[in-house]
Amino acid sequence: MKNLIRLLALAVIAGTLPAHAALKVLATTPDWGALTQELGGEHVNVYVATTALQDVHRVEAKPSLVARARSADLVVATGAELEVGWLPVLIQESGNSRIQPGTAGYFEAASALRLLEVPSKLDRSLGDIHPLGNPHVQLDPHNIAIVAHALTAKLSALEPAQAAYYAARGKDFDARWSEAIQRWETKAAPLKGVSVVIMHRDQAYLCHWLGLNEVASIEPKPGVPPTASYLGQLVTKLAGTPPKLIMLNAYNDAKPASWLSERVHAPAVVLPFSVGGSPEAKDLFGLFDDTLNKLLAAK
Repeated sequence: MKNLIRLLALAVIAGTLPAHAALKVLATTPDWGALTQELGGEHVNVYVATTALQDVHRVEAKPSLVARARSADLVVATGAELEVGWLPVLIQESGNSRIQPGTAGYFEAASALRLLEVPSKLDRSLGDIHPLGNPHVQLDPHNIAIVAHALTAKLSALEPAQAAYYAARGKDFDARWSEAIQRWETKAAPLKGVSVVIMHRDQAYLCHWLGLNEVASIEPKPGVPPTASYLGQLVTKLAGTPPKLIMLNAYNDAKPASWLSERVHAPAVVLPFSVGGSPEAKDLFGLFDDTLNKLLAAK
């Protein structure tokens, strides 16, 4: 009944607004594309620059992406230098004054958040260290809620005439998302304290949210692929107290995790990581549903 009332309210608001051209949005990841669609509805036309099967650190600024940036009214990025290897080039090549950093048409999710793992010193010998903190923020649903509020305000500021529409959709999303968080956290209670091996630091927010006990990483340093020697040392390290799970993402090379799984007798669980990373992760709600289902099934 509550969902029906929300939908009717949105329909009434939409019916009172004049038709207008949809806001063209370029989102850097499927998660921000999905969130923008949730908040913007029919008033946004969202194009996502990457897929869940790509490493967002390493994306080519292809002419097709430059063309999308050239016509965009708004860029929705993670920020905190996650896209530093390609987004600045893309924006510069576009020649689009509307979406330059610092303008009304540029939005960074990380600017609304308190990041984990802010380094005390910068040293490239430590691997792929992000100076502003860990930018892989989307796997804590509380972060999504915070970003949703900030992005609703951004959409409203860009289109003041549609502010009531965006506010209504933001309120509706917030209510549904808050209900989902309560359900997920109740469901995930058995995962608290479970020992896991991670692949990369992009799983840090998921571990923090669920209270997982990270005992090792398959990467010896962030962004550095494991060598045979390092994996051998990892087997020795984990022999006495093997982890319950080995976590990797849909875009990762599964071979190191599979190799380690066979030797420490812990299942390797492939998580969607991002919207579209599995058939079940069709939207933000499905992303968290499927992530928890996969972790609980393997526990």
